[in-house]
Amino acid sequence: MKRILRLTLLALSLLLVALPALAQEIQVKGRVIDEKGEAIIGASVKVRETPKGAVTDIEGNFTVSAPRKGHLVVTSIGYKSLTVDLSTSKLPLTITLAEEAKALKEVVVIGYGSMQKKDLTGSITSIGEKSFQKGAISTASDLLVGKVAGVQITPEGSPGAGGRIRIRGGASLNASNDPLIVIDGVPIENSVVAGAPSILSTLNPQDIATMNVLKDASATAIYGSRASNGVIMITTKKGKMGQKTQIAVSVQNSLSEAARRVKVLSADDYRALIQRIAPGSVSKLGTASTDWQDEIYQLAYGGDYNISVSGAAGKLPYRASAGFYHQEGVLKTDKMNRASGSLSLSPRFFDNHLSVDANAKFSATHNRFANKDAIRAAVEFDPTRPVRSSDALYQPFGGYFTWLDGTNLRTLAPRNPVALLEQKEDISDVFRTIANLQLDYKVHFLPELRFNLNLGYDYASGKGTVVIPENSSLGWQRYTLKQAGKPDVLKSGTNNSYEQQKRSLLLDFYANYAKDIPALKGRLDVMAGYSYQDWKTSVHNAPDYTYDKTLVTNPVFPVDYPQNTLVSFYGRLNYNLMDRYLLTATVRTDGSSRFSKDQRWGVFPALALAWRMNQESFLKPISWIDDLKLRLGYGVTGQQDGIGNYTYLPFYSLSTNTNRYQLGDSYYNMLRPAAYDADIHWETTATYNVGLDFAFLGNRLSGTLDFYQRNTKDLLNEIPVPAGANFSNRILTNVGNIESKGFELSLNATPIQTKRFTWDVNYNISANNTRITKLNAVEIPGYQGVPTGGVQGATGSYIQIHSVDYAPSTFFVYKQVYGADGKPVENKFEDLHKDNTINDLDKYRAFDPEPKVVMGLSTTLTFDRWTLSTSLRSNLGNYIYDNVNAYMANHAAVLNSGQFFKNTTYEINHSNFANAGDKQMLSDYFLHRASFLKMDNLTLGYDFGRILGRTSLRASATVQNVFTLSSYKGVDPERSIDFSLYPVPRTYTLNLSFSL
Repeated sequence: MKRILRLTLLALSLLLVALPALAQEIQVKGRVIDEKGEAIIGASVKVRETPKGAVTDIEGNFTVSAPRKGHLVVTSIGYKSLTVDLSTSKLPLTITLAEEAKALKEVVVIGYGSMQKKDLTGSITSIGEKSFQKGAISTASDLLVGKVAGVQITPEGSPGAGGRIRIRGGASLNASNDPLIVIDGVPIENSVVAGAPSILSTLNPQDIATMNVLKDASATAIYGSRASNGVIMITTKKGKMGQKTQIAVSVQNSLSEAARRVKVLSADDYRALIQRIAPGSVSKLGTASTDWQDEIYQLAYGGDYNISVSGAAGKLPYRASAGFYHQEGVLKTDKMNRASGSLSLSPRFFDNHLSVDANAKFSATHNRFANKDAIRAAVEFDPTRPVRSSDALYQPFGGYFTWLDGTNLRTLAPRNPVALLEQKEDISDVFRTIANLQLDYKVHFLPELRFNLNLGYDYASGKGTVVIPENSSLGWQRYTLKQAGKPDVLKSGTNNSYEQQKRSLLLDFYANYAKDIPALKGRLDVMAGYSYQDWKTSVHNAPDYTYDKTLVTNPVFPVDYPQNTLVSFYGRLNYNLMDRYLLTATVRTDGSSRFSKDQRWGVFPALALAWRMNQESFLKPISWIDDLKLRLGYGVTGQQDGIGNYTYLPFYSLSTNTNRYQLGDSYYNMLRPAAYDADIHWETTATYNVGLDFAFLGNRLSGTLDFYQRNTKDLLNEIPVPAGANFSNRILTNVGNIESKGFELSLNATPIQTKRFTWDVNYNISANNTRITKLNAVEIPGYQGVPTGGVQGATGSYIQIHSVDYAPSTFFVYKQVYGADGKPVENKFEDLHKDNTINDLDKYRAFDPEPKVVMGLSTTLTFDRWTLSTSLRSNLGNYIYDNVNAYMANHAAVLNSGQFFKNTTYEINHSNFANAGDKQMLSDYFLHRASFLKMDNLTLGYDFGRILGRTSLRASATVQNVFTLSSYKGVDPERSIDFSLYPVPRTYTLNLSFSL
C-alpha cells in the first residue's frame, strides 16, 4: 500500500513539473508568401510537436498555438515544403515557399481524389485548356484528338456526333470498347438517351478545365468492373479562393464545307461510259447534268457564344456560365442547337475544415437529323436526271424525279437524294442535368482524417418526332388499310414520335487518412470507401402511324423500365518514403445486378511502385535533372458495358404485333423462351505497365515512356451450343481471350524561350498490337472464327473476321489474280486450299484495319502578342476496305437490266468488271493501305492585352481539317470500311474573347 502511495505522489510531482512546460505555448502569427511576395492562400501550417495546425487565409495570414521551441511544417500544393524552427525565428513570421518545377507541381485528378504529378505511380495523362484542340468544337471528345499517346479518337462529321474513342486499342470483341467517362466525380452511362447525337453532346466544351486520361490498370482499377477500356476524367471550371470577380465572354463564328467527296462520274463522263458498255441504252438517259453531291452538301454556318462569371465572395468561390451553340451540318437539313448553363459553388466552413463543392450543368439541345441515306443516294444517282420535274408523273412524289415502273415506284432503285433530305423531318429535343454535391470534412481533433461524401445525379430526357409526308418515296404505300365491305386503301408516309428518360443516382463515401510519419521517413495516405450507383431508363414505346395518323401497329408494351445497380467497396494506400520511393495499392470489389448471385461480385486489385531516381544522392546534385521516375504497375480491371441487364435470367419474350398466331378468327401474341446464360459475368483484363517519367533543363524537356501488356479473359463471344442444351443453337457467353502489347512515348519541349519569342512542341507516338488467343470453350475442327464487318451490296457477306492468333476484325478475303496487263481478272482468285474449288476455305486473313503506329504533333510559336499553333496526327499501317468501288464499279451495278441507272466511280474504267459477284466484292483488290497525315487545325491569334481599362481582348482565326495526305483517295482513310461516310468538314473559324 505504501509503495502504491509513493508511486502516486511521484506521478503527481512529475505532472506538476510538466505543467509549466506545457504552458510554454505561444501564439504564433505569420504570413506565407511565394517568391514574388504574393500571398499563398490555403497553405497548411502544422505544428510538428502537437496535433494543432492552421490554414492561411485570403491574405496568406495564419495564427496557431505552438511550443516556444517547437517547429512549424508549412506545405502548399505546387510549392516545396518548409520547416520553421520557432526557437531561432523572429515573430511575426514571414515564410517564403519556393515553387517546384511547374510540371511537377501540377495537381492531377484521379479516382476519388487528386495527387501531384510527381507522386503519380500510374500511367495518367492530363490535358488542360491551353492544350485542347482549337476551333469549332461540338463535343468534349474532339478536344483530345491527337493529344494523348495511346488514345485514338476518330472524329465524326455530323454536328454533336462524338468520335470513336479507343484507349490502347480497347479490350473487347462483343461488349463495349468505350472508356468510362467521369464528369466532376460522376461516372456517366455509355449509352445515349433517345434523340441525342452522342453521350457528350449535351456538355459544353467551353466549361471544361481539364481532361485526365487514366490508361493502365494501376490507375484505373479504383473503378473496377468499368475500367478495362480506360477512364477519362473531366473536371469543369470553378472559381478560386481569393479570386477577384472576372467576366469572360467569347464569340465564335464558323463556316464549314465537305472536305472530301466520292469521285463519281460527271454527267458527260457517264454518258460516255454508257455509250461504251451499253450503246443501246444511251437513249434512255436524261438530258440534265446534275452533281448530286453538290445538291446535298452545303456551306454550313456555326456559332458558339459563351459568357461566364467567376470569383470569390469571401470564402465562397463561384462560377456561373451560359452558352449557346449552333451548328449546321455540311449535309443539308442537319443541324444542332444547344443552350447550356453551369453553376459551381465551392464554399469553405469552420476554418476550412469543411469544404463543399456543388456543381450543376444544364443543357437543352434541339436537333434536326438529316437523312444520311442521302449520302449513298447522291453517290449512286444517275447524273443525267434533274432534281425536280414538272412532268405529271412525278407530282405524286412532290415533283422530285423518281424512278418509276409506269406509275408505280421502282422499289429497288435509289431514291432522289434531295427528296430524302427535304421530305423527312427527324427532330429531337434533349434536356440533361448532371449535378453533384461533394462534402469534404477534415476532422477538427484529427486533421489528418477526412470524410468525403459525393452525391451525384444525372438525368436526361429525349423526345422527338419523325414525319414523312404522303408524297414521299420513303414509305410509299407502306400500309394497306382493310375496311369491311370497302376497297383496301393504301396509306403512305410516317407521323411517329418517341420518348425516353435516363436517370442515374450516385452515392460515394470514403474516409481518407494522410499523415507524415517522421519515424518512418515517409507519408502515409490511406483511403477506404463505399459506392452505390443505380441506372434506370424509361422507354416509351409509341404506336406506328402513317402520315395521316392511320394506325399501323400498337406497341406490345407501352412503357419499359430497364434498370441496373452497382454496389462497390474500394480502398487505396499510398506510401511515400523519403520522397523517393512510392507505393500505391488499390482494390475494388463490385457487385452488379446484371449477373446472378453466384457471379455477382468481382474483385479488382492493383499494385504500383515508383522510384524518383532524381532524389537519390548520386543524381540530386545534377541541376539539369528536374524529374526522373521509374514506374512499375500491375492491376486487374473489368468490363460490363454492352452486357444486357437481364441476360442471366431465363425469360419468355412476347412476339410483336406483326408476328401473332391465329386461333380461329383471332390473333394472339405468343410467348417463346429466350436463350440465356446463367453464368455470364464481366470480362476481366490484367495489365502490366512499365513507365519512365522525365523532365530536364528546368522542365524545358519532359516526357513519359510506357510499355504495357494487357491480357483479357472471359471475352464475350457467340458460340454454337448442342441441340436441346438451350433455347437457341447459339449463345453469347464468356469464352474468349485477347492479348495486347504496346508502347507510348510523349515528349514536351520548349526549344526556344526568350522575352519575346517562345516555341513549344508536343509530340506523342504509340504502337499497339492486339491478338485473339481464344474464342471457344472447346476446340472445334474447321472453325474459322466470328464473321464481322458487313458488306454493302453482298447480302449476308462479311469482309472481316475475329480469329485466333490474329487481330480483331482482320480482313478476310480472296486473293485476287491479275492478268499480264496488271489488271485484275474478274472473278479469278487463287486456290489457296488447293482443291480446284473457290470457296470460303480459299479466303485468307490479310491485314489489320487498325494502325500499327499512331502519332500526334502540336506546336506553338509565340512572338510578342502573336501566337501561331498547329496540330497534326498520323496513322501508319492501317488498311481500309473500299466498299464504294467494290459495290459500284461494275457494269451490272450501273445498268440494272435497263430498268434504272446508277452512277459509278472512275475505277470502272480501270478494272472494267462486268458483274461484281459476292466473291469479287470480297477480293483483296479492294483493300488499300490507308496510312495518312492530317493537319487537324491551324490557328493564328493576337492578344490585344488590356483595352478600356480592365478589359482584355484576344482574337484568333482557325482552320480545322486543313489537309489529309494519304495514298487512299476515298472520303476518309481513318475508317475500316468506306461506304456512305458522312464527310468530316473543313471548318473556318473566327473567335473573339474578352474578359474583365
